Amino acid sequence: MHALPTAIGLLVALALAPSIIRGLAAGGHVRPNYRGRGLPFPLGILIITAGVVTLIPLELAQQLSASSIFYPQLSIVLPYALGVGLLGLIDDNYSDSSRGWRGHAASTLAGRFSTGALKGAGSLGLALYAMSGQGLSTGRYLLAVAVLVLATNTFNLLDLRPGRCLKALGLLGAGLCLGTMSVRALWAVGVLASPALIAGVYDLRERAMLGDTGANLMGALAGLWIVLSLSGTGQLVALAVLLLITVYGEFRSISGFVERTPGLRELDSWGRPS
Repeated sequence: MHALPTAIGLLVALALAPSIIRGLAAGGHVRPNYRGRGLPFPLGILIITAGVVTLIPLELAQQLSASSIFYPQLSIVLPYALGVGLLGLIDDNYSDSSRGWRGHAASTLAGRFSTGALKGAGSLGLALYAMSGQGLSTGRYLLAVAVLVLATNTFNLLDLRPGRCLKALGLLGAGLCLGTMSVRALWAVGVLASPALIAGVYDLRERAMLGDTGANLMGALAGLWIVLSLSGTGQLVALAVLLLITVYGEFRSISGFVERTPGLRELDSWGRPS
C-alpha cells in the first residue's frame, strides 16, 4: 500500500509531461542548453504539478477507506521539497547575474536583490521548519537541517549537463536502499521522486531542462532521503561529502572534474543524444 503514491505519481507525471513541455514551448519558456540548443524550461514544474495532483485521489482514498497510504514522514517531505521547488522557480524567472555563494553574498551586502540569497535563506527556513517537532536532540536537528540545505545546493551545482541530477539521485537512492536494506525512505519521498524520475529522463534526452526548479527539488529529495535513511554518524559522513562538493564547486568547475575523470566521464555522458 505504501508504494501506491510512488506508482500513482509516476503515472500522473507520464500523463502530464507532454502537455507541460508543449505548453512551456508554446509560451516562449525556452532557454539554450550547454550546447546552445533551445529547450522548454523549467521542467521542474512537472515534479511539483504531478506531486500535488497525485495527492488528490490518494488523500481521498486514505480518508474514505480509513487506511494508511502515506508514511508519516510525508509531513516533512512535502513542505521542504515543494517549498524549495518554488524558490527555484523564483530563481529561474527572476535570477540576477550573481553566481556562487560569494557572488550572492556580495550582491546582498551591496543592497541588491539576489534570488540566490533568497533561495539559500528560504531553504534554511524551510529545513528548520520541516525538521522541527521530530523529537530530535539539538545536535541531530541541526545536523539534519545542514544536510538538507547542502544537498539542495549540491544538486544545483550538478545541474550543468543533461541527466546529471537524475543519475546522482538514482545512484544515491540505490545506495541508501541497499545500504540500509530498507525502502521505507523511498516510499516516504516517492510521491515526488517518481515525477522527478520522469522529468529527469526528459532532461537527459535533451527534450527539456529541469532549471533550478527541478534541480533544487531533486536536491531536496536527496537530502530528505539521507536524513530519513541514515543514523547520526551516516548523516555526518554525508554532510562532509556535501560540504566538500560545495566548496570545490565554489572555486573549481565540477563539469571539468567529471570530464577529466575516467568512469565519471562515461557515466555522465551515458544516455544523452549524440
